[in-house]
Amino acid sequence: MKTILFIDGRNFLGKLEDTFEVEKKSFPVWATYNFRGLLGHVLKGIKVDERIFYFAKIKEHPDTKEKSQKLILQRRLLKVHLENQGFRVILSGAVRGNYRRDGRGKDVLVFKEKGVDISIAVDMVVAACDKIIKTAIVGSSDSDLQPAIRELNKRNVESIYLGFEMMPNKGLTATTKRTILIRNLEVLQFQQGLSL
Repeated sequence: MKTILFIDGRNFLGKLEDTFEVEKKSFPVWATYNFRGLLGHVLKGIKVDERIFYFAKIKEHPDTKEKSQKLILQRRLLKVHLENQGFRVILSGAVRGNYRRDGRGKDVLVFKEKGVDISIAVDMVVAACDKIIKTAIVGSSDSDLQPAIRELNKRNVESIYLGFEMMPNKGLTATTKRTILIRNLEVLQFQQGLSL
């Protein structure tokens, strides 16, 4: 039976970005960041058999063609970078653009990711039902994963919440059997060329 790390890519990157912002540091280019080093460091002592990043598929939006193409290219570079570091990358769900009125009554194009949390939940529960997994490490701060984690607990699968010291998710901390928090300093240490 395996120990599998399930990471909600956009959620995880958002938390990394928040950390750099709070520490008043500029974001690195994610296609050069040492994700394997960071995760190996914070999960030291846990033998992780499989590491999976989940991202939604980005589609070109007709109103923001140039920006869409830039985001698609950045995602491709990140995908290759993660695969080169030994991660599996699963593209599921979609990034959708919708117009919403802002506080001033102006229509603003807002992009939201849909479906990634469902893919993670299904994959965790299927792995538990098929008796493939002994430990699930959940790298997401999405409370929508709590029902799936409760199911893992019922099936005697150890669940570990991998969060960030800055604003950890209290619901996931309560639902999982163990919590590991990534410290701000650890995030900064694993920029390219700065790994321990």
